[in-house]
Amino acid sequence: HPPKPLTLMKTLVSSVTGPEGNDIVLDFFSGSATTAHAVMQLNAEDGGKRRHIMVQLPEPCDEKSEAFKAGYKTIAEIGKERIRRAGKKILQEWQAKHGASPDQLKLNTENPDAGPPDIGFRVLKVADSNFRDIARTPDELEQQELALHTDHLKPDRTPEDLLFQVLVDWGVDLALPIVSETLHGKCVFFVDQNTLAACFDTGLTDELVRTIAGRKPLRVVFRDDGFGDDSTRINVEQIFKLLSPGTEVKAL
Repeated sequence: HPPKPLTLMKTLVSSVTGPEGNDIVLDFFSGSATTAHAVMQLNAEDGGKRRHIMVQLPEPCDEKSEAFKAGYKTIAEIGKERIRRAGKKILQEWQAKHGASPDQLKLNTENPDAGPPDIGFRVLKVADSNFRDIARTPDELEQQELALHTDHLKPDRTPEDLLFQVLVDWGVDLALPIVSETLHGKCVFFVDQNTLAACFDTGLTDELVRTIAGRKPLRVVFRDDGFGDDSTRINVEQIFKLLSPGTEVKAL
């Protein structure tokens, strides 16, 4: 199929959305991500806060195409590069129009209206569960499989993989800002400041748990096997009840 014209997509999006709202534009057949380009361009022109969700299967490119020869093996890869290039161009145009310095091109997260349009995007890929399939009836369970019940997470999964599964399970907005901090030698994720805290490292201590509880997150999640010893695991809920009773505690 030929690419969608940018001007047509801008006209369609502007006809059903406005700069004063927080509309989300969804394109289930993203292709080269013209819709994303249109949304970002409109936001730059009228100061809107529209967001976009692009869905595209990793369909292989024709090996004879220029895109394939340039290193883009799938249509999804073309779309991601289109968004990057379009965003860069939009920021350059915004800078020229407003006479802004490079420092002013950084998005003001505390007051987005005071800065340039947000051209950032996050790529999510559909995958199977992060958990091993360990469901067995007693007569099916064999002795050598018992170890799976103590290490039920798939070994090839990253902390970010686990974090996004938690966000999906808890119904948390996948576009919220995420910051990782090193606390007591462990990596801790904070989603939208205190909406969610998560640590998927092992060997966690009471000291780390108290530090996280001191931030008073709405929710917190750890690995079920992440605690240094049984006493730390038992103490976790008690620590949160004492320091942050409003926090919902969960273990994977």
